[in-house]
Amino acid sequence: MLEKLITLDKELLIFLNGLGSEQYDAFWLLITKQLNWIPYFLILLFILQKRIGWKNLGIALLSIALLITFTDQITNLFKYNFARLRPCNDLDTKDIIRIVKHSDTFSFFSGHASNSMATMTFVFLILRKYYKYAFVVFLFPLVFAYSRIYLGLHFPLDILTGYLFGIFSGTIFYKLYIIVLRKYFSQNL
Repeated sequence: MLEKLITLDKELLIFLNGLGSEQYDAFWLLITKQLNWIPYFLILLFILQKRIGWKNLGIALLSIALLITFTDQITNLFKYNFARLRPCNDLDTKDIIRIVKHSDTFSFFSGHASNSMATMTFVFLILRKYYKYAFVVFLFPLVFAYSRIYLGLHFPLDILTGYLFGIFSGTIFYKLYIIVLRKYFSQNL
């Protein structure tokens, strides 16, 4: 069963990675760098500040910082315990796929996917009562994490697991954020 899942994972990687072409490589290298998303994050900060105010924004940012630290450390714990090679280093895939970027660290599960999904889940849970289309924030983790498959750095299962863990941890940290606001700042949300 596990071998079949891993085989399907590799086949899906080969298909998705194979959709790329050299003319788009620079674009996906741009997408995969967190610093290039700063304008997007600044817009989200502006939207959050307008809806929840400066004090709550400060608490939300502290929560997000703790959330990213948490997801990043758990991701690393999994990576070093599973020690799954990245597609660019995997003997079954490295000679078949397009490798745009190399990395010598382990693959399972994706820190890019878990951190981006956790953060956007947290932001979505705050913004959903203010905006009908708050779900649009999920475009970021979808595009951001796909860049990892495109570049040859992650298998689809790494991304999916990262997404699931991100949703879980983002939801937990949002609930803790609400508890803190209610208990220490007497806010009814």
